[in-house]
Amino acid sequence: QVHVAESGGGLVQAGGSLRLSCAASGAIFSRNVMGWYRQAPGKQRELVATMTRSSTNYADSVKGRFTISGDNAKNTVYLQMNSLKPEDTAVYYCRVSWTRWDKNAYDYWGQGTQVTVSS
Repeated sequence: QVHVAESGGGLVQAGGSLRLSCAASGAIFSRNVMGWYRQAPGKQRELVATMTRSSTNYADSVKGRFTISGDNAKNTVYLQMNSLKPEDTAVYYCRVSWTRWDKNAYDYWGQGTQVTVSS
């Protein structure tokens, strides 16, 4: 059983900063992809940033403002969010996924943490 838990959301004024944390536990393959996604009211869930052991990837809307970091082998990932804008308001979800040598794919999500940016 894999458990994914986020923390660190909250209310912040525009221009402020927040740091989200995510820890996953259970039988997790070390060569995984960990990442952050978000879903605003009335919108589809979208990628914010992802991280592997060798690379990171960001949505264009957060490049230069958000930084993903962590340790895939320890199943922890963080999202430092700076220069926050009202349009960053959303529920932020942590995801951990991997594909094994036998091609079986695994995909786990946290419950989400609310980030609200006031103007």
